[in-house]
Amino acid sequence: MKQIAILGSTGSIGVSTLDVIGTNASRFTVTALSAGRNIGLLKEQIIRFRPAVATVLDEGGAQRLREMLGPRSRTAILHGVEGYREAASMKDVDTVVSAMVGAAGLVPTMAAIEAGKTVALANKETMVMAGNLVVEKAAETGAVILPVDSEHSAVFQSLAGHDRKGVRRILLTASGGPFRGYGAKELARVTVSDALKHPNWEMGRKITIDSASMMNKGLEVIEARWLFDIDVDRIDVIIHPQSIVHSLVEYMDGSMVSQLGVPDMRVPISYALLYPERLPACDGCRLDLCAVADLEFYEVDFESFPNLRLAYRAARAGGTMPAVLNAANESAVDAFLAEEIGFMDMPAVIEETLDEHENDVPGSIGRILSADRWAREKAARIIARKRGERCSASI
Repeated sequence: MKQIAILGSTGSIGVSTLDVIGTNASRFTVTALSAGRNIGLLKEQIIRFRPAVATVLDEGGAQRLREMLGPRSRTAILHGVEGYREAASMKDVDTVVSAMVGAAGLVPTMAAIEAGKTVALANKETMVMAGNLVVEKAAETGAVILPVDSEHSAVFQSLAGHDRKGVRRILLTASGGPFRGYGAKELARVTVSDALKHPNWEMGRKITIDSASMMNKGLEVIEARWLFDIDVDRIDVIIHPQSIVHSLVEYMDGSMVSQLGVPDMRVPISYALLYPERLPACDGCRLDLCAVADLEFYEVDFESFPNLRLAYRAARAGGTMPAVLNAANESAVDAFLAEEIGFMDMPAVIEETLDEHENDVPGSIGRILSADRWAREKAARIIARKRGERCSASI
């Protein structure tokens, strides 16, 4: 029976992971759970799965959770970065599901890698910010990294049994989000509610906005560069509106190998949890090809969706530039969700932040976190200026 720790158990990936575990209770034990501020849902998860440890963001949340659970609960309640690190590196844990959103997942995921765990990686920001350090540390400790993102899981499966020397390129598919076919002028008018209506996937707010702006795919390009040890210029993105072909690998002889499936995260999650064994398909997870009928593919519009161009720029620059890209994007997405800036202001904020950054070699996690802080402060100033410009224009 595998013992599982989940970083980010109350988010969409964490909830789906617990659904897989609950359906296959004889195969897994939940040893640790962690969340941010969704104390109510975490309490329900603790009652059902009875982990030894649960971690929340701060001491206030930890105290509220203890009161909600009552004195008979045997789950130890921790908090903060050290609590997340402890949950990720517990001795008895076999697999750590890294599903925290954003840069916050970097430190606890590195703790799991330092402890030599198998990491089911859904937190793409870990690889975006510190891919070189993650790869080096995993080689040192024997940690195994298994991708959970549907696109990277598809590439991982499409590479299985093949000589990596025969790979010509990787093709990551993108649904195109809710704004496929929009031009820049139309995108400038979209609202937060428009951007949160993804046509195929049910995801958290931040990743849904990233999907709409194509930044999610840009982050996946950088992640793929490190996961599969391939130059960024051999990673392409194509639009596939149906989200059935989750990604492809093209080989030197012209053959293409792909993985197909319904757009349901429980499929790649279950594959990562029990790799190389496969679990029986969950309800609704079987693909009916005849019902799908048509599969379409289109080129990316880099002019209308500049975030993807900016991600390639940061990937080619390397160093601390990808961490700055990620931090500026997180700041811009937060500002857009708060309706402080417009949809097309997001890439403008990111590009200006990149332009101002003096790139450096990320020799340590501390250096990366320093670049992350710098980028957030810089982006905040740019956002404040743009917010002022919007207010002036509305008068």
